[in-house]
Amino acid sequence: MCGMEYEWFNFSETPQSWAEKKGVAPTTITPGMFGYSLLRANANREFFAALMSEMGDFGVPIEGLHTETGPGVYEAAILFSEALEAADRAILFKTGAKEIGSRFGIMPSFMAKWNQHLPGCSGHIHQSLSDGKKNLFYDANGKNSMSKLFESYLAGQVAGLMQLAPMYWPTINSYKRLVDGFWAPVKPTWGVDNRTASFRVISGSPKSTRLETRCPGADMNPYLAAAAVLAAGLDGVEKKLKLTAKPIHGTNQGAENIPRAPRTLIETTRIFRDSELARDWFGDDFVEHYAATREWEWRQWLDAVTDWEMKRYFEII
Repeated sequence: MCGMEYEWFNFSETPQSWAEKKGVAPTTITPGMFGYSLLRANANREFFAALMSEMGDFGVPIEGLHTETGPGVYEAAILFSEALEAADRAILFKTGAKEIGSRFGIMPSFMAKWNQHLPGCSGHIHQSLSDGKKNLFYDANGKNSMSKLFESYLAGQVAGLMQLAPMYWPTINSYKRLVDGFWAPVKPTWGVDNRTASFRVISGSPKSTRLETRCPGADMNPYLAAAAVLAAGLDGVEKKLKLTAKPIHGTNQGAENIPRAPRTLIETTRIFRDSELARDWFGDDFVEHYAATREWEWRQWLDAVTDWEMKRYFEII
């Protein structure tokens, strides 16, 4: 079972106005860093209400919708379902948000990071495993209410994160979000109800015990990201991996000696191409093809002349 969450920025733009601005300086629908704000939700109440009601009519039930930290940021939690349906709902949510937003002169963006000085946008994936009757991740006698199966599933994700990274972080922009101190996890860490970890164990009742994989960005392809978490987790179950890594506490306390994620798409793509885990679970054809698409994306980036280069070099070189 999976449930996906998205954070995303909303702008007072149309395709025409954005073209006229030549892709620079979009105007957010609200100012300031108002997370969980009733005031900022009320500022665009028709858009907010339409997201909540019309998504349900569209077969994408929204469990929670609120503002998040940053100008014009919303966060939506989509009701959990079986994994494939969860991915369907996630991709339909993105499309639906853009279609609904256009009616109100609002342009949503699910970029991982649109502004260097603002938080990025995540795409969290909640997971549990059911046998049709009960949650197999829950064990009342287990540490943190975790079953041995849950521990192996989590151990598999911790071990496999970097090998499957392009399936979580698929774009050039994905890696701009991976900045220390901005809430986006940058290491293969886990913790109990710790939002600074890549893998957050939510322990509690038999119904609610689950894993939240927090490392993907809002730019993830939900089908590929869901496939990655399942492959890594089930690989851990198949191999009966032990959860030897210790949980982190507070704000990344205990993660000091854990290597951080690479900062570029080409680095993770090379790791992915050579990954036995990826080839075992997805096959050589998929790995070669997907790696080739990511390498092509990297080459487009290498050819681009960015506004950073213009501002840094145009006058002084």
